[in-house]
Amino acid sequence: MNDDYVQQSRPAMLRSWIASQMLSGAGYAALFLFGTMLVLYVIYLIGLLLPEESRQTPDPMPRSSIELAVPGNPVV
Repeated sequence: MNDDYVQQSRPAMLRSWIASQMLSGAGYAALFLFGTMLVLYVIYLIGLLLPEESRQTPDPMPRSSIELAVPGNPVV
């Protein structure tokens, strides 16, 4: 009894299996990418709903205002 109802040779069956595995992997990667983009977009939209005053508050960790003392160049 012949179970090969598609009538493909072994190399053709192997190529089609490899192609289906690669396409399913690409589908999972696209799902992860677009899912991550969707989460970031939702966070952005929530940020737009916040009042304007919340964006004008000082930084809680003001690392940008730290000045390093360099020898020969005093910090003013």
